[in-house]
Amino acid sequence: MDGQRPRRRPEAFVRATLSLGDGALRAAYVASVVREWEVPVLAQVLDQVCERAEQAETDAREVLVALVDALNVEGMDDVVQRLREEAAGRSLLALERLIRHPVRVGRAEAASRADRVPFDGRGRPLTLGERKSLARRPDRDLMQRLMLDPHPDVIHRLLRNPRVLEDDVVRLAAKRPGRGGVLAVIARSTKWVHRPRVRMALVLNPRTPLEIAARIAGLLLRPELELVAGSPHVPPAVRALCVEHLDRRPPVERPGDEGLH
Repeated sequence: MDGQRPRRRPEAFVRATLSLGDGALRAAYVASVVREWEVPVLAQVLDQVCERAEQAETDAREVLVALVDALNVEGMDDVVQRLREEAAGRSLLALERLIRHPVRVGRAEAASRADRVPFDGRGRPLTLGERKSLARRPDRDLMQRLMLDPHPDVIHRLLRNPRVLEDDVVRLAAKRPGRGGVLAVIARSTKWVHRPRVRMALVLNPRTPLEIAARIAGLLLRPELELVAGSPHVPPAVRALCVEHLDRRPPVERPGDEGLH
């Protein structure tokens, strides 16, 4: 590897990612990079992208969205753990903040007893296959019933139904107590997790898997970080991480600041 290549890699990675106009394509490309690149090189590149994103560089923030989508995909746990080890060993602090695995303090909330398997008209519990099939139907009343389904596969299909509204997803993401598997499915839906209200509902929900909440926290804007950091319902480790991100964000210019000395 020549002396110029390491410095050029982050720029090339950013350009290649942003050349894809669709969010799902970007996430798929970044996921392929994460799986194929050698971990030491990958960690160095991602740390630089994360550091630029923390400083509100527009292109880097867009790539960070695709990176979070890619890392939230099922089956990424092993490579994320290797990246954690690399980030810790080489003090890649910006990357470490993004992929940190916070430790939950205290007992997790129990799942809601209101989440019950729907029944048919004769009182028979619907099978998983039946519920997955029903999740595709354009029936709003049926959708509201299926929103209470405890199985992530049903919610996955429901989120792809064109009749589902953002308000529906926000209510599901904000539900207390929620189910970690269902919240993870929402976080993996590129159609919905890019919506600021859905993103915030996930981070504010104490049942969202902590490693997913930590990654999403890296995408939040300053006012959102302040809200999460000040919420007593958010796990302390996620609140502390939001404070770290706030310390890294550039100051916000307010009207009249330029006249102050």
